[in-house]
Amino acid sequence: MKRLIPLFTFFLFSLTIFSQNEVEQAFGNGIVNVVAKDSSFSVKFGARMQTQYAFEWEQNENDDYKTSNSDFLIRRARLKFDGFALSPKLEYKIEIGLSNRDIAGGNEYTGNTPRYLYDAVVKWNAYKNIELWAGQTKLPGNRERVVSSGDLQLVDRSLLNSRFNIDRDIGIQLRNTNQLGNEFLIRQLFALSQGEGRNVTSGNFGGKQYTARVEFLPFGEFEDYEEADLQEYESPKLAVGVTYDLNKDAVKTRSNMGEYMQVDENFHETDIETIFADAMFKYKGFSVLSEYAFRDADQEIARDENGIPTGDFVNTGNAFTIQTGYLFGNNFEAVTRYTSVDEDNSASLFRDTSQYTLGLSKYLAGHKLKIQTDFSVTDRHELLPNQLQYRIQVDVHL
Repeated sequence: MKRLIPLFTFFLFSLTIFSQNEVEQAFGNGIVNVVAKDSSFSVKFGARMQTQYAFEWEQNENDDYKTSNSDFLIRRARLKFDGFALSPKLEYKIEIGLSNRDIAGGNEYTGNTPRYLYDAVVKWNAYKNIELWAGQTKLPGNRERVVSSGDLQLVDRSLLNSRFNIDRDIGIQLRNTNQLGNEFLIRQLFALSQGEGRNVTSGNFGGKQYTARVEFLPFGEFEDYEEADLQEYESPKLAVGVTYDLNKDAVKTRSNMGEYMQVDENFHETDIETIFADAMFKYKGFSVLSEYAFRDADQEIARDENGIPTGDFVNTGNAFTIQTGYLFGNNFEAVTRYTSVDEDNSASLFRDTSQYTLGLSKYLAGHKLKIQTDFSVTDRHELLPNQLQYRIQVDVHL
C-alpha cells in the first residue's frame, strides 16, 4: 500500500489545483478533465468500481443442486489517467487496479509484488491514420477482451475469453485505418510483444509474441468496441475482425497467460498459435456479438529431460460464443449468451463445456452507471458436476 501513497498525494494535489478553475464536466467523463492554457498537455483522471454478489450451486450425485459458493466482492476498482503531451498527436494512458481481483497473480517473475499496473502506453499519431503504440496495454486479440470491462452488456465476459484470450503485454503496436468509398473502413493492427503477460520484471524466458489483426466495417464507423446498442443506430452497423497470434517458444500454459511451464532449471518451450474470428452487429437497439477461438501448440505436454510429463500442458482447443441483446425504451436490456469450450487435454476442467446465460441490465447513465444481473447454467463433462450461477453487479464509472 505504501507504493500507492505518492499516487494519492498527486491526486489530492491535482484536485486542489484544478478546483481553483471552473471546468465543464459531465458524469462519467472523468473526475478531473483539463487542458493547459497553452494547450501543451491535457489530463483526464477517472475512477470506476464494480461491486458484485455471486451465488453458485453444484449438482450432486442425486441430481440435486447444493450451494457451493456465495460471495460479495469488489470485482474491479480502477484508477485511470489519460490525455496528450505537447500535441494531441501524442497521447498517453495509465490504468491502475486496486481490488484484490485486480492485483492478484504476483510471483517471482513479477517481483513478488501485487500487479497494480494494467496500462502504461504512449500512442503517437505518426502520419495520417497511422499510429505507433509503445508500452503495456491490451493486444489486438478477440473483440470481447478488448472491449472494456466497464462496457459489457452482461456481468462479465464469456468462458471463451477466460480460457483463450491473450490479454495485455509489453511491446509495440502499429495501427492503421483505410477508408474505401464513403463508408467502408479497414483497420490493420500489428503487435510485437514480450510474450509473457503484464508486469513481468524478470526479462523474457521464451521467444517473442507476434499478433496481427484486420477489421472490416462495411457500413462505416460506430461504437464497435462497446457492447449493447445504446445509440440505437437507425441503419445497420457491422464490424468483422480476424486475429492471428504466434507466441514463439512460449513458456506459459495459455500463451502469454497461465502458469510458467518449468522443467528442472529451465522452461518447456513451444510455439503456440491462437486464431480469433469475431463480429459485432448493431441496429435499432438490437445487438449481436459472436466470436470463435482456436489454439494449437507444437508440443502441448511439458516433459522433463527424460521425457516424463511434468503435469503442465498448453490449453489447446477451441471455443465459440454468441450473445444477443435488445434495448427497450426504458433503458432496460435483455441479453442471452451461449458459449461452448472444448480443450483438447483429457485432464482439462474445460473439456466439452457449454454455458447458457440470461441477463438483464438497467442503464442509468449508459455504461457509466448501470445495474446488471445474470443467471447461467453450465453443463460440464461427466467427471465434473454441472453448475448454476447467479450474479448481480453495480458498475459506477466517474
